[in-house]
Amino acid sequence: RGRLDLAALSLSLQTCSALGRLLPGAAPFAALALGDCGLSEEGVRLLLHGLFSNTTVKSLDLKGNNLRTVGAEALGKLLRQNKSIRSLTLEWNSLGMWEEGFSFFCQGLKANNFLQRLDLRNNQINHQGAGELAMALTQNASLQELDLRWNNIGLLGGRALLNCLHSNKTLKRLELAGNNVPGDILKAVEQALDHNQDRETILSEAQNQMNILSKEVLSLKDEKNKQFMDFVDTIDKQKEEKARSERMSAAQVSQLQEALDEQRSIMNSLKAKLQMTEAALALSEQKVHNLGELLNAMKQEQTSAAECHFRDLQQQKQEGADREGKLLHDLSAAGEKNLLLRNQVDELERKCKVLQDQLFQVKQDLTNTTAELKLRAVQAEERLEMEKRRFKQSLEDMESLRVKEVDRMTQHMEASERSMHDRIQRLEAIRMSLEEELSQVKAAALTERGQAEEELIKVRSQARLEEQQRLEHLKEKLRLMTESRDEAQNCCLKQKEMVTETQAKAKQLSLYADGLRRRLDELQQDLDSKEEEKVTEVNKVKVELQEQIGHLEAERAAQDGLREKIAALERQLKALSSNHREALLDKEGEISLLLEKLRMKEAEISRVREEEAQRASFLQNAVMAYVQGSPLGTHGSRK
Repeated sequence: RGRLDLAALSLSLQTCSALGRLLPGAAPFAALALGDCGLSEEGVRLLLHGLFSNTTVKSLDLKGNNLRTVGAEALGKLLRQNKSIRSLTLEWNSLGMWEEGFSFFCQGLKANNFLQRLDLRNNQINHQGAGELAMALTQNASLQELDLRWNNIGLLGGRALLNCLHSNKTLKRLELAGNNVPGDILKAVEQALDHNQDRETILSEAQNQMNILSKEVLSLKDEKNKQFMDFVDTIDKQKEEKARSERMSAAQVSQLQEALDEQRSIMNSLKAKLQMTEAALALSEQKVHNLGELLNAMKQEQTSAAECHFRDLQQQKQEGADREGKLLHDLSAAGEKNLLLRNQVDELERKCKVLQDQLFQVKQDLTNTTAELKLRAVQAEERLEMEKRRFKQSLEDMESLRVKEVDRMTQHMEASERSMHDRIQRLEAIRMSLEEELSQVKAAALTERGQAEEELIKVRSQARLEEQQRLEHLKEKLRLMTESRDEAQNCCLKQKEMVTETQAKAKQLSLYADGLRRRLDELQQDLDSKEEEKVTEVNKVKVELQEQIGHLEAERAAQDGLREKIAALERQLKALSSNHREALLDKEGEISLLLEKLRMKEAEISRVREEEAQRASFLQNAVMAYVQGSPLGTHGSRK
């Protein structure tokens, strides 16, 4: 904004009224200069009335306009209502000629708290006007510069202004040259103004320090809020991770339950197969019993045939006897074979019983494993519930102790960070070692599994070789038996066929038993692998829970450190503020002591001056009396 300079121009009443109508509100300039314009009282009143509601004019110059009573009253009203003028120049006017007008001006100055500079040079202000001005300055809290040069303030006016400086702490510059004010009063005024300046500088420095400290406190609060928000975010993330892990564990438990259900279905199918094998074994036993009966029937038929043909074969008795011996030998061999078959059947029964015992043991193991899994699941759920409760309790404790623990956050922050780094490194090393151990365990399990498979393959190959050898041996025996039976005139053809059928059935049963053994081995391996997977999953869940607990403890320690740091900073702020307050109180006490000393010195100086004046008057009277009473005085008077 610019400056409107109308100095040294003669302004008419119409011009003043038009300018007064332009000034209310926001004028397009910030400084108004109307010096030496020869304004009339009415023109000044109109101009100042326009400035009552102005908000842009900061500087007003009315020097050299011979303002008197009406002008002083208008200026008093302006100072009461205007809130934008910071500088007022009233040089070369006559405001102090009329006491009532100047007192009204001083009352307006008393009510104003925005004016900072006032120029009252050459305004014919006497000691009474200076007293009114001093009373106004005791209430004014904004004026910083006052120029009263070339007036008629005198000793009394100087004392009044000096006394007002005891209560006014904002006035920094006061010019009193050319006012017949004694030098000691001028020095006292200068000291008071210097004290005000020192006080203002101290207050400004203290304010600056307080602003800096408040900014630091705000920055620390912002950092604390950010850290708290980060901590809350980490807690939320951990909650999400915990919920995710719970969901994963629930899914894994459901998968394990499904696997158990599948195993149960497999065991049910195995039970059904065992029942079928038992039924088949019962059928085979029945068939063996039938074969025995058939053998008995064959023996009876042979004996009856021998008796019937005994008479017809008397000539071939010896041959028949021989053949009968051979047949008896063959029958004994067949009986032995039947005994072997019966022993094999008994072995098969024993094997079936062993299989049943193994199945019963597998059932018990399955029940035990299911019970253990259920117990582990219940324990895991209880641990999860306990961890949830502990976590909730810790959160409540943290919320309840947040204000107390904020005091201890800053001191342990660095130590907590170092401990966190160390813990992270240790956890990384532990994780690497665990991964190595897992890899070693997996490799060992794979090698053991390969060895077991190789042993199974070897056992199976040996069993097959033995079975083949047995089959070849049985085939050889069957060939011999067929030859003997051919020699015995095909008497034992039926017996041979039954024996071959029983051998085929026994072979089938042995093969079926081998298949059941292999199935049981596979089921046992599946159960072992699933148990290992369950154990590994439970260990993983435990490790994840321990890691989450470690992270929560580390974050809690970090929060404690931050709280302690903030508490230390707040204590420093309190100590600094208390120190500043004590310094200010000490300064004010020193100022009051200095003022008391000044008053005492002034009283002593006035008393000494009065005594000196009395002594001077006494000396003057004595000298005059001496001169008048001496002969020189009388001679002079005669002449």
